[in-house]
Amino acid sequence: MDESDAILQRVMGLHPKIIDLSLDRMQDLLAQLGDPQDGLPPVIHIAGTNGKGSTLAMLRAGLESAGKRVHAYTSPHLSRFHERIRLAGSLIPEADLSSILTEIEAVNAGRPITFFELTTAAAFLAFSRSEADYTLLEVGLGGRLDATNMVTRPLLTIITPVSRDHTQFLGETLPEIAGEKAGILKSGVPCIIGPQQDEALHVIERKAARLGARAIVAGQNYHAIPEADGMIFQDDHGLIDLPRPNLPGPHQIDNAGTAIAALRLLGYGAAEAMSAVTRADWPARMQRLRRGPLVDMASRHGCELWLDGGHNAAGGAALAATLSEMPQRPTFLICGMLNTKDVTGYLRPLAEIAQGLTAVSIAGEENTLPAEATQSAAASVGMQTDIADNPAEAVADLAAAHPGARILICGSLYLAGRILRENG
Repeated sequence: MDESDAILQRVMGLHPKIIDLSLDRMQDLLAQLGDPQDGLPPVIHIAGTNGKGSTLAMLRAGLESAGKRVHAYTSPHLSRFHERIRLAGSLIPEADLSSILTEIEAVNAGRPITFFELTTAAAFLAFSRSEADYTLLEVGLGGRLDATNMVTRPLLTIITPVSRDHTQFLGETLPEIAGEKAGILKSGVPCIIGPQQDEALHVIERKAARLGARAIVAGQNYHAIPEADGMIFQDDHGLIDLPRPNLPGPHQIDNAGTAIAALRLLGYGAAEAMSAVTRADWPARMQRLRRGPLVDMASRHGCELWLDGGHNAAGGAALAATLSEMPQRPTFLICGMLNTKDVTGYLRPLAEIAQGLTAVSIAGEENTLPAEATQSAAASVGMQTDIADNPAEAVADLAAAHPGARILICGSLYLAGRILRENG
């Protein structure tokens, strides 16, 4: 175990709740650390329900292709915590991470603080001490009360598509949730607004107007449109013909459009847009697994093995659309989800695509939805169902029973992370 892992385990016990949306604790801790959030390289702050990570990955690819050094903060991690903090393009070294966490733990002195708050403070401290041209910050949850929202003067904000998720924290209605996401908007700071449902868009646009924040809106100020085997991006500066994004799925055209709109606002052009759609790397977003024991198990029977971390109703719809565009092949799901998610809403669009689903619990995850509950939800939307003790058992059974099939492990980033760790 790395030293940083031991510190992070201790941190988990400092607050009784995993999520407690408030900025008071964060404000106090950052003040004791010298307010590192005020000394970051120019910040691009990204909120939204779906597409934050993919949009950030494309934006980072475009900026780095221009020779820019880019810090990035994302969550959750899949295999190692270090994935959350990139310093000028590289994962934070263990020595740097453990040193910063030790410093923050001492300053915090055992006071209540959530895991995400303390680790966000660690990212701010690391970024403030390392030179870069840009800092990309992905909101953890919501926006208004998210720990990343301690940055008061970003260069640019971005809001990707908003949908119903985390309703226990953000509100039951789409306008309420959009209001929380719009909490990252700042006076006079431009905002790229990705494709939105009308209810959400109205809330975000009203907030932007009140703050005097210039809104660059998908479908109004820029357009990203599929075209044959490629896509077209168009805004006031002109039109760019591009290939389809290398991240699979029709929804990635929307995410690419948002990233390119941000690049254009920052003064970049066609070359950076091309890099954004061809060089982005974002694991567990409809990722074809190519090696490892699970892949060996599947390929023995001519099966493909895929992995996706989408976990809400919009993610299920995007995944179904992606599968419908792929070459026709019998498709079977291995699904494990958290008990905080709308499992029926996630599975409903997939019921029309998949030939069956094997439910699993997520080992080691306190908030896992029991496999039996996932199986029941799948049956309620008309899916043929089964249950397995673990993903390896599910892969083995499906591959043997359905040679040549496409097997997709899905439902949670926590499940995806476990698969990547164990199948590496």
